[in-house]
Amino acid sequence: MLKKAEAILIKVILVQFLFLFLSQFIFHQLDVMPELKQITKYEGVSKTKFTDILQTLKGK
Repeated sequence: MLKKAEAILIKVILVQFLFLFLSQFIFHQLDVMPELKQITKYEGVSKTKFTDILQTLKGK
């Protein structure tokens, strides 16, 4: 019974990963929703600020 439950959970995890990968590919690479890129730019998610982080760690 436990082996069967583990097999089902593994299959569910694989299906979830597949859907996650496909949705990320569709939204970001195929540019299905151009508004999504505008939202990420507005929220500040797409730009990384490594210089600010490094300056904070150095104590500047």
